[in-house]
Amino acid sequence: MKCSRSSGILLHPTSLPGRFGIGDLGREAFRFADFLHAAKQRVWQVLPLGPTGYGDSPYQVFSAFAGNPLLISLESLAEDGLLSSQDWSDVPSFPEVQVDYGAVIHFKFPLLRRAFERFSSAREAFQEFCQKHAIWLDDYALFMAIKGAHGGSAWNQWDPAIALRQPEALRHWREKLASEIGCWKFWQFLFFKQWMALKQYCQNRDVQIMGDIPIFVARDSADVWAHPELFHLDETGNPIVVAGVPPDYFSATGQLWGNPLYRWDVMAASGFPWWVQRFRAALELVDMVRIDHFRGFESYWEVPAHETTAIHGQWVNGPGAELFEAVRQALGDLPIVAENLGLITPEVEALRQKLGFPGMAVLQFAFGSGTSDSEFLPHNYSRNLVVYTGTHDNDTTVGWWSSTGAGDSTRRPEEVQREREFVLRYLGVDGNDIHWAFIRAVLASVANLAVVPLQDVLGLGSRARMNLPARPDGNWQWRYTPEMLTDAVGERLRELTILYGRSPEVKPA
Repeated sequence: MKCSRSSGILLHPTSLPGRFGIGDLGREAFRFADFLHAAKQRVWQVLPLGPTGYGDSPYQVFSAFAGNPLLISLESLAEDGLLSSQDWSDVPSFPEVQVDYGAVIHFKFPLLRRAFERFSSAREAFQEFCQKHAIWLDDYALFMAIKGAHGGSAWNQWDPAIALRQPEALRHWREKLASEIGCWKFWQFLFFKQWMALKQYCQNRDVQIMGDIPIFVARDSADVWAHPELFHLDETGNPIVVAGVPPDYFSATGQLWGNPLYRWDVMAASGFPWWVQRFRAALELVDMVRIDHFRGFESYWEVPAHETTAIHGQWVNGPGAELFEAVRQALGDLPIVAENLGLITPEVEALRQKLGFPGMAVLQFAFGSGTSDSEFLPHNYSRNLVVYTGTHDNDTTVGWWSSTGAGDSTRRPEEVQREREFVLRYLGVDGNDIHWAFIRAVLASVANLAVVPLQDVLGLGSRARMNLPARPDGNWQWRYTPEMLTDAVGERLRELTILYGRSPEVKPA
């Protein structure tokens, strides 16, 4: 993918403001698109959009194809006549700057169900949607309906007949839960309708949406339940080996993600049709995609399922270029950004370069060595690159700058001090407004695309951090409030964007 010189903001829709406890696809999403347009930003990057499960992580979802019903705008449903303001006359007192997922689920799903009860499933648009997406929608809706009937338990804890998808059990549950299955399909219809309206609005304002495809899928997902033959599972549906990464910058014990690993040989034998479907579905929703953990396609960290940390694993070869060549043959050129952070080998970089995908650089990672040869320092950037001040896995720039390292298992206080001194020398600043110094550095670089988390544009501290890898809960909660998105902030970002040739009207020299 070759993108023109531009810049954008990383913000997941759950972080949008709103009175219902979580960001959604209503007017605040459109207002944010207006902010991007006014500030000359051409990319809105989001995290995976799927329906989240335990831990609320967008990287552990019930389906790699479905959208998150919690993002459906209730106010938009009222405009469509499916709800009214009287339906939410007693809105709970939700926190403004974080998502309380439990409270939101308790409040919002009954209203979404009420909208379903008022909807005629015979409508032509709904029927067309169900037919178009049947290849994944049928299994997803059945999966969610059965999960509800089993009290939310994981699919391998269901009655063995349906857990193992015996034909008679499938027929039984489809008949028994027909209405509930229709409800889950309806919620997907609503999500896609609202999302596509937002996407079109962004396109009309010269804003592209960058999505995110995690390499792995959740163990408790419709994907694994519907296609167990594609994963390393035992006869009861439990993973034999799981995904993770070895000890790294974020964690001294590595990250044990727990995702079941693919049987790449089985996928390759049939030409990777599941992956072709996955990319096709993703590129319907977004204009370009970031592939999370790209290095896993070259080789991935395999951990025995019984381990409690990711320390005791091994590297195993992935599918390499063969997968992407199959997808490209089916879909054409792929607008892909490869997340190539972490332990990246020459073999991983050779694969990325062979495929022509831009990689990533994160400015927060640039200063730890104290030398000028870090690939993350702006003077070492290439043009075919997407650069960030930080990502959803990093602390905010202000929080990172303020950290002492005392409670950080990977950064000692003396290392933090040396790093800070190098930052001041390299950027030529005194440490005030460090977030704007970082923003200026990535915007001024030669990299074609520069992306800044909204938390950094707003200059927020560690309490606004989106995710702390290896922390089991308390993540994915941050939200901004409407008054934070000021004209002054937008104008400052706009001026820097124009100054460094990233405005749509400004051509690079």
